[in-house]
This record gives sequence, structure tokens and C-alpha cells, in this order.
Amino acid sequence: MGFSLGIVGLPNVGKSTLFNALSRAKAEASNYPFCTIDPNIGVVEVPDERLIKLANLFASKKTIPTFIEFYDIAGLVKGAHQGEGLGNQFLSHIREVDAIAHVVRCFGGEEIAHVEGKVDPQFDIDIINYELEMAGIKKPVLYVANVDESGNPDQLRMVETIAAKESAKVVAISAKLESEIAELSDEDASAYLKTMGQEESALHKLIRTGYELLDLITFFTAGEKESRAWTIKKGTKAPQAAGKIHSDMERGFIAAEVINWHDLLTAGAYAKAREKGLIRTEGKNYIFQDGDVVVIRFNV
Repeated sequence: MGFSLGIVGLPNVGKSTLFNALSRAKAEASNYPFCTIDPNIGVVEVPDERLIKLANLFASKKTIPTFIEFYDIAGLVKGAHQGEGLGNQFLSHIREVDAIAHVVRCFGGEEIAHVEGKVDPQFDIDIINYELEMAGIKKPVLYVANVDESGNPDQLRMVETIAAKESAKVVAISAKLESEIAELSDEDASAYLKTMGQEESALHKLIRTGYELLDLITFFTAGEKESRAWTIKKGTKAPQAAGKIHSDMERGFIAAEVINWHDLLTAGAYAKAREKGLIRTEGKNYIFQDGDVVVIRFNV
């Protein structure tokens, strides 16, 4: 498993719409508070072109990506830490995730009611942050500015200003647009994004930003049997990283044969990479790097 991201915010800010787009699930997204009580959970593959290229190189029988869990947590309201709006139950769900994606409403329109009667990112952020603080929740947070097709520059700048003061990250997303894209095939979705002037989807943006927020990296194992991606914390040493593959590898770790994924692709095969001196043998103090392709040697 990669990591888990809890989608939180006030009611009716677009959390469930975003969740549906990200996971292609069909969570309830009605126009009233608390339509989501138990968290909806979507398990989504982490897209990684490096893994696909490695699998193609070896004609792997299996290609196994790493995953991210999205938790669609019901809207919090003022007084949640005191139990308002089933707040205690909702806050307990937030404690289970690795990081929080705080969805902030930046879109207008009266057809979707705002729980506080106005669209004001500063006001919304203050409420959620206060409730999280009072509940003693301090997990990492990134802001998701939910904009419409216009981009809502004034509201977006407000969110970016607030985030800058907190040294937090911001991802601007149109949940409505992403929900439309989610109904398309991958090929059609890519073409549609390009017509909108976007190179990547909301899923890619959130995952990339989430990885940065949590200091996560990806390493690979690759071969004819399978090619697989593994997520670890930046700074993880070789035995502990090997333990992600199997606990026996950590306990009996001897060494790791390591090559950068791009160098392996360029060489075309392990044997050719070895001839060119591109494969290194690393010991217990080696820190795995993003994009490493490894073969672990260990005692059973």
C-alpha cells in the first residue's frame, strides 16, 4: 500500500464529487450536509510511467503498481470537536489517515448551498483548522482549492496566501471537470485534458503533491515474472526498504544490487547493464533513492 489521504472540509464544498472523480466510485454527493456519514474509501492505483516502461522491457507477466487510499470524510462544521454534526465520529476517521486533503470551496453559484451562507475561503479554512486543532489533530495538510471553469483567481489567491503562511501546499482542482473526465476512457481523458490546457489530471496532482508532503519515494523490482512499484519514506535504508518486499529480506539482508530505472532501460537488459558497470552492490547503510530498481540478496 502507498499511503492514505483523507478528504475533509465543510459540507457542500465538493469533497464527494472530488472523491468520485478520483476513485471512479459513486459516493453520495447530495446538496445537503452529512450525506456522507461513514467514510467512503477508494483504493486507486498510483500512475507511474516508469513502471510501465520497465514492465514492457521485461515483458513482465504481472505489473503491480503501488496504491493510494482516498477517504471521503463527511463535512465538518463549527463545533465538531464538541460533537456538533456527528463531529466526534468524523474526527476519529481523520485520525486514521496519513495526510489530509482540505477541500476549500472557491466556486460560486447559489444552486449549491454553502453551510455558512457565503463563499469565503478564509472563513472556511479557519473553521476546519480550529476544529482540527481543538481535537488535537496535527497530521500533514494540503489544500485543495475547488474552482470552477473560470479558475476563480481571487479565491484561489486567498487560499494560496493562507497556505504560504502555513508552509502548506495547494492544488487547484475543478471537481466538476474531473468528475466529467472520470467518465471517459484514459485515451479520451488525456485528449480532453489537453484541450483544457492541462497536462495531468487531479489524481496525478494530488498523488504527486501528497508524495512531496509525506516525503515518499518509489523504488522498483522488475523482471519477467513481475514488475512492481514500492512506496517508502525518503531516507529509508536498504534493509528496511527490502522489508517492504518481505520481512525475511530485512532480517536476512546481505546486499542490494541497484540501478537507476532509466539506466536500465537505456542498457536494455540486466546483463548489458552489468557489462557497462551500471549495477552497483550496496550494503546496509545505503539509502534507497527514487527510481531505484533493486535485486535483494538475503539469507532465509
